Amino acid sequence: MIQAIVEGDGDVPAVPVLLRRLGDRLGAPGVQVGRPIRGKRSQLISEAGLKDRIRLALKRPDCRAILVVFDADDDCPKNEVPDLINWAQAEAGPTPVAIVLAKKEYEGWFIAGMEALRGQRGIRDDAVSHPDPESKRDAKGYLEEQMAPDRYYVEKSDQPALTARFDMDASHAKCRSFRKLVKDVQSLLAADGHGVTDWTAASAGAPALGGSEEEAGDDGEEE
Repeated sequence: MIQAIVEGDGDVPAVPVLLRRLGDRLGAPGVQVGRPIRGKRSQLISEAGLKDRIRLALKRPDCRAILVVFDADDDCPKNEVPDLINWAQAEAGPTPVAIVLAKKEYEGWFIAGMEALRGQRGIRDDAVSHPDPESKRDAKGYLEEQMAPDRYYVEKSDQPALTARFDMDASHAKCRSFRKLVKDVQSLLAADGHGVTDWTAASAGAPALGGSEEEAGDDGEEE
């Protein structure tokens, strides 16, 4: 089982959907994902706080790998991740750990391919992708601009629903942080005993798999 550690309310229901989609895409269908553990950003970027979240993850039954996902915001993932992964792996011991900072926001992966989301969750039929989604500090705001006038982005319900349907190929092409996510998930799946395949254009256009906000369940732990 892959145990996720996340920051936001929307991440709790969304990240399991994302991991199941990636598992299907990478030739590891049916991957088991634990209910994400939440942590405040201040916890996830500090040694003591991150190690505390890792300890909680290790207590989960059948935890065989840990994935930490949160927004980079204005930080540079390249600068931040090395210290974070060193702290996390030191606490996790033999359990594999990966840390992915979405640059700049998780929703940046959505706006890389808006055409695939037209008609979903209030997104207009003329919605267009952002040419450089990882440069957009307010990806949520851009997403909302592509919605109907009477609609606004609701993270807790829209994030998991759009995670089930966004264009992963567009995100892979335009978003370096998403490519890192794919690479890290491949490694975690392999560590969990799954055979995995490379990301290929051959499966582009495959139907979106995963769930929606109905899969949300309860909130992750935050102490």
